[in-house]
Amino acid sequence: MNERKTRLGRGLDALISGGSTEEAATTSAMLAEVAVETIEENPYQPRKIFDADELTSLSDSIKTHGILQPLVVRQVGEKYQLIAGERRLRAARTAGLSAVPVRIVDFNDQQTVEAALVENIQRTDLNAIEKAEGFKDYLDRFNMTHEQLATRLGLSRPTITNLVALLDLPPEVQTMVRAGQLTLGHAKILKGVTDRERLVALAREVIARGLSVHATDALVKQPREETGEEKTPTDRGPAVEKTPHVLGIENELRQRLGVRFEIKLKAREKGTIVLTFDTGDDFERLVEVLRR
Repeated sequence: MNERKTRLGRGLDALISGGSTEEAATTSAMLAEVAVETIEENPYQPRKIFDADELTSLSDSIKTHGILQPLVVRQVGEKYQLIAGERRLRAARTAGLSAVPVRIVDFNDQQTVEAALVENIQRTDLNAIEKAEGFKDYLDRFNMTHEQLATRLGLSRPTITNLVALLDLPPEVQTMVRAGQLTLGHAKILKGVTDRERLVALAREVIARGLSVHATDALVKQPREETGEEKTPTDRGPAVEKTPHVLGIENELRQRLGVRFEIKLKAREKGTIVLTFDTGDDFERLVEVLRR
């Protein structure tokens, strides 16, 4: 067991070959070429999004040079289940290949999940949510602790814990991370916001303004009145009634700007002006108006 834990941290090849010359030779002897139609996709694949342009480029390369690195599969009945190499398999299908080179290994379910995680973590860039879901699935499926998984994958325990914690983010924010609109750094900062509505609003603002991770951290730490957010009922001071003049200005600018415009009074001559935008185009238009 200790030997396997060490191998996992060294990557997929170490996991497959086992680390000894004898095992490596045995595995190498299990190379074969099988029909594409006999290979089923890996049900434990953590990657859910595949870049179409990258697949097209890989498909063109395969048409010219073939598949240089065999796919890794295990035999399930009369067919094969993919363990590693889904991008190559998809590209091979697009390229019209009828058969592909494979390396057949004798893996159980746990080893198959580990191999899929290792390949994606160490060879390509999964987005943070896909990594988190892959880790969570493994932890639940095999009843393991964060520390145990970290050891098996050659990662630190906080790395596992911090990623899995991203699954507590609201679904719409997770979607932003999946789409690459928010980075892992952005997500880790936003995760510290306990108010759900504020968290979602901040995430949208970060994207609309193209804020860096550092700027996002500064935004999150701003007092809520500086960001134009509503305070909770217990935070609000005595209400200040708006005069007809103020209401008239609100209506005029709301119509002129085409966005929600509000003047919030804290005292007779003190307050904030809140402009609310729902799209990037609205934001750019407001910025242009303010710069005039």
